[in-house]
Amino acid sequence: MNSDIARLEPADQDALVAARGLLEYPSLAARLTALVGLPLEEAVRLLPSGLSRRVHRIAEAAILRALGTAMLSMPGRHPTADRSDLHRVLGMATGAAGGFFGLPGTLAELPVSTTLMLRSIADIARSHGEDLDDATARLACVEVFAYGGRRADDDAAETGYYGLRMALAFHLSTVSRTLVEKGLAHASLPATVQLARAVAARFGVAVGDKLAFQMVPVAGAISGATLNAIFMQHFQDMARGHFTVRRLERAYDADTVRAAYEALAGNDVRRPREQSRARVLGHAPPAD
Repeated sequence: MNSDIARLEPADQDALVAARGLLEYPSLAARLTALVGLPLEEAVRLLPSGLSRRVHRIAEAAILRALGTAMLSMPGRHPTADRSDLHRVLGMATGAAGGFFGLPGTLAELPVSTTLMLRSIADIARSHGEDLDDATARLACVEVFAYGGRRADDDAAETGYYGLRMALAFHLSTVSRTLVEKGLAHASLPATVQLARAVAARFGVAVGDKLAFQMVPVAGAISGATLNAIFMQHFQDMARGHFTVRRLERAYDADTVRAAYEALAGNDVRRPREQSRARVLGHAPPAD
């Protein structure tokens, strides 16, 4: 066994393997392909021209709103129950409402879905021992939207979990802790805009994938509620992986966990997502 991995307790080694399985191979497109039965490339051809720029503008606005929510109304010191199922049900309801009005309705409900996902991510964070009275933990919740925007073929080292996390760290460092803790995350603050754009650049990819599949004729039989449930599940899985890593970093230290994480690449096995998800849940701290 690699000496870097051996520094972790056996249960924590399993948790890290499971977390890495979620974080390094996130594929919303693969989930939607399995549901609809059509490759992403084919679905993308059905999107109206010029929609991509509009999607990214809406995604950026949604992330700015999420930042404001994160800074103003996400207190919590103690671990709480993971209410992912409840948030998924609410997300399905908004998806059904948006889907009823077609593409315009889907775009209009995106900020609502994003806020619901943020609430769910916050619950997952607390269930892993995060103190959301800490501004850094709150921003870590918003980071999750960036991790969920990678496709299955986006495996270059520089775009891996830690590579993307380091890139986001630059933007996070420019957001004054004092301003964040006072709830001044606002579109007029240049640092906030830059952070929102960095996250939205990835989040918009996932939104675009979701919209592409919604344009597939056969998907008409599949409700907006079902598509939204898959969309939310995807980001909940990203949150479980991210906050498992952060929990282990608190238990050991960041360098030790990163070395162990990167050592796993040497004997990489792509585990099924549901198996990875179950193992992450199994090693989360018990709820109060």
